[in-house]
Amino acid sequence: MAQATEQKTQNYKAEGINAKNVTSDEVDFLKKYGDKLSRTTRYAKWIHSPDEKEDHPGQTLATQNIDVIKAWAEERGGTPAKVPGTDHGDHLGVMRIQFPGYGGKSLEPTTWDEWEKTMRDRKLVFLFQQHMRNGNMSNFFHFDSPLREHD
Repeated sequence: MAQATEQKTQNYKAEGINAKNVTSDEVDFLKKYGDKLSRTTRYAKWIHSPDEKEDHPGQTLATQNIDVIKAWAEERGGTPAKVPGTDHGDHLGVMRIQFPGYGGKSLEPTTWDEWEKTMRDRKLVFLFQQHMRNGNMSNFFHFDSPLREHD
């Protein structure tokens, strides 16, 4: 998940994919799982460090880097959480971020380490926005997984 060394990034375009700022490992991931990922994931700008930013407000960003997710959540006062009773064996079930003032009374706190393990095990991609189109800070996030059940 978290990458210790910087990797060269590129834009990757293939049938049904137009990802921006991807590493060679992410290109391999998209080649292997692209047909099982959402269009949003296949067209997102991938982020690898908390210092990387959107190109414009409202842009969809993608990451599998827990340091990016943690910095994004903490900038908004968020902490890792889960929906109780949804765990699957040795990993979390429904993962959420608890934001102050946004309800979530039924959420249960968890750790970033548990989040990272679950993301790795389930091959999750964290989709998010840094800002809404109007420039206001965004709390939007969503997960995508090539392992999810399909119709």
